Amino acid sequence: MDALTLYIANKNYSSWSFRPWMALTAFDVPFEEVLIPFDMPAGNPRFAEISPTAKVPVLHHGRLRVWESLAIIEYVAELYPEKHFWPEDPGDRAMARAISMEMISGFRGLRNACPMNMRRPRAALNLDADTAKAVADDVKRITTIWRDMRERSGGPFLFGAFSAADAMYAPVVNRFDVFDIAVDDDTRAYMDAMKATPAWESWETAAKAESWIVPEDEA
Repeated sequence: MDALTLYIANKNYSSWSFRPWMALTAFDVPFEEVLIPFDMPAGNPRFAEISPTAKVPVLHHGRLRVWESLAIIEYVAELYPEKHFWPEDPGDRAMARAISMEMISGFRGLRNACPMNMRRPRAALNLDADTAKAVADDVKRITTIWRDMRERSGGPFLFGAFSAADAMYAPVVNRFDVFDIAVDDDTRAYMDAMKATPAWESWETAAKAESWIVPEDEA
């Protein structure tokens, strides 16, 4: 099999890079990591050299290019079915994909107001009323998802064992943490389980060691 190469951006900021990186790392899939930082306001023109969308992440596998975080995870899951990226139960698998798609398409209030930032000192933001409501609505929906899935599975992750769905929500764990968003004990337990994984710890350590500063991502 041709080697897999995953192109990513800054570990401190790039939430979409974090998702497939965490999934591949957590499931012990061999791949080469190539980091191209977005250290300028318009991103980095080098992205266009390696990605048809001029964005990262993008996975190279031989001559194949796979972009978009969830598509990358799905592709690698098919290459390595024995790794069980997704829950084995068909119903659980369907729900895992549904909440992963919800992550892609929704929660813009939280994403826009609270960008992922691994090295940000923990502190709440002073938001205007409309933005605060949008964030609160997203937090309520996300914590409901996490609670419902963990109640069904028994935890510690959304479907019992760590799955691709957990990787899709990993950046949200950072957002809740560094923006000091009030959460209940069950949500905190899930966040703690995620932050204790070796994949998370490895990414966070590298992110905090980066020197690049992107002002628009420093909320």
